[in-house]
Amino acid sequence: MTGSHVDTVRTGGRYDGNYGVIVGLEVVQTLRDAGIVPARPFCVAFFTNEEGSRFQPDMLGSLVHAGGLALEEAHAVRDSRGASVGDELRRIGYLGDERPGFVVPSAFVELHIEQGPILDAEGIAIGAVEDLQGISWQEIVVTGQSNHAGTTPMRLRRDAGHVAAATASFLHDLAWEMGGAQVCTVGRIELHPNYINVIPARATFTADLRNTDEALLRQAEARLAGFLEDIAARTGTTVEARSLARFEPVAFDRGIADLVEETARGFGLGVRRMTSGAGHDAQMMARICPSGMIFVPSVKGISHNPAEHTEEPDLVAGANVLLQTMLALAAR
Repeated sequence: MTGSHVDTVRTGGRYDGNYGVIVGLEVVQTLRDAGIVPARPFCVAFFTNEEGSRFQPDMLGSLVHAGGLALEEAHAVRDSRGASVGDELRRIGYLGDERPGFVVPSAFVELHIEQGPILDAEGIAIGAVEDLQGISWQEIVVTGQSNHAGTTPMRLRRDAGHVAAATASFLHDLAWEMGGAQVCTVGRIELHPNYINVIPARATFTADLRNTDEALLRQAEARLAGFLEDIAARTGTTVEARSLARFEPVAFDRGIADLVEETARGFGLGVRRMTSGAGHDAQMMARICPSGMIFVPSVKGISHNPAEHTEEPDLVAGANVLLQTMLALAAR
């Protein structure tokens, strides 16, 4: 099986996810046109809600397919406006009769743009992905008190906006302090009532923590929890955190990574082993079958951005490596 996802973030580009789906279809079409019947049947998966932008957790489609979340639980997940996954699938005519997971592949290989700067900076065409970072998403709600921005002394404020800003700064510093693969991001902040001259009574924001080492990821989570407890006490606010998604780091099948590297070298392409900093459907499929990933360069490392771009020769190179990798896996 190959494939990827067809959803994107609202400010996304053309290649994230869709590239792997389109090339998967191209692989099947190429084999049909050439009259080649592989030793095993090929299947192309179109997963959705991989990004988790509207419904959490991310990788929802592949997570359900791999048995990590019950279908009924996934259908019950609601967005910020109260709409459920099941209701929305029914509304657009995509609430199918088959239960996810009815196809269990012998292997899964996902072709994807890197979404980072390494391949482009090093002038390397192909990344043979060995592992993938663990991910911890949290939503944090801070409750303080609205008051006049001009007449309320600093010592008497219960400023939810300040807590959100201080947490963002803390996480930024924490990532630098821990070093290595640790990254931390506050990607969304909403303030209420959100007026220039009113101290915010409530702040809702997200924290995205990632690391290739599970123990270090847990350490970062503990440091964040301790900071939130301390700042709530110091500022007279109430802070509540809930998990939106939590996935441990994943080691991909070494044999598939070896095969991707061998195939790329056979085409005369530059190739390197690498870690994925982003979450992908392949990490969910790794729960049920040997899985791996192929990366192609993202120009200047830009992704989740309309400027996202991969040069055509790199797109073609990735497609050729996927085709030959799939044929080799089918013959095993």
